Amino acid sequence: MGTPEGFRFSTNIFGITSRADFVAYSRRVEELGYDTLFAADHVGSYAPFPMIVAAAQATSRLRLGTLVLNVPFWNPALLAREIATADVLTDGRLEVGLGSGHMKWEFDAADIPWEGFAARTERLQRAVEEIGRIFAAGGYEQRRATEEHFGTRPLVPVQKAGFGGYGPPLIVAGTGERVLRVAARHASIIGIAGAKQARGKPPGTLRLCSAREADEAVRFARAQAGGRAADVEWNVLVQLVKVTGDRRAVAEELARDPDEGLSVEEILQTPFLLFGTVDEMAAQIAANRERYGFTYYSVHAPFAEEFAPVIERLRMP
Repeated sequence: MGTPEGFRFSTNIFGITSRADFVAYSRRVEELGYDTLFAADHVGSYAPFPMIVAAAQATSRLRLGTLVLNVPFWNPALLAREIATADVLTDGRLEVGLGSGHMKWEFDAADIPWEGFAARTERLQRAVEEIGRIFAAGGYEQRRATEEHFGTRPLVPVQKAGFGGYGPPLIVAGTGERVLRVAARHASIIGIAGAKQARGKPPGTLRLCSAREADEAVRFARAQAGGRAADVEWNVLVQLVKVTGDRRAVAEELARDPDEGLSVEEILQTPFLLFGTVDEMAAQIAANRERYGFTYYSVHAPFAEEFAPVIERLRMP
């Protein structure tokens, strides 16, 4: 699935204006050399699975996925149905990212009880296990006679990579130890998130993580994964991309934001921001692979065009 250099690159969907514009955007992402297009799962945003299927119909090579589904919004049995359907309709190009949710207002708006982080993480763990059990069973015994009579396909995905080898590749992302334990135990792709809940702030108030925190998160996840660590793909979500000839000037500007809480030097070193010349960003990505093992980069849609020359640079002979 990766490039000859071992890297993969993805971007995401920030909204829909029309079907025609969405088709054009999906095709443009593919033309720019991205490997995957992701949909998020937020109240107030468009539904992820219809977007994934529509993007698959508009493209031929691009993989499609969720980064990430808010598991407390879903019943595991019904989510398994959505995943299997999308995997079939994308011809096995699906990647499934699952998360525990972090925006309290979304739970309130959806009239879903807001639980503490430990409870939400436990819900994530149970959902991964239950979806894997459903896929491993090859559908439901109660439907066997009907499926055999009509020759219909049971509820099973096309891919056999994630969910214990019975479903699409599974992504679990986070920075906290609870989520990273789940990722280390189950995920095909472990994502190291670039933002963390700000201490003492309302739920969903995030701050940028430092290189030191990335080191700690990767070290913990690798230790938890044990022998699986070498087989896991390591993803990083980049919060900003900026082509510039003066990296320090950009870092100094970002450091003026008191909400970030990082010094100029910390901003220059964090793997969750990419800025500089195209060559400097390519070099930073190569250095991050050596330091953290990151080979799967996700950038937000507003930066997709600006980041594309970096992809091209990294793929040059």
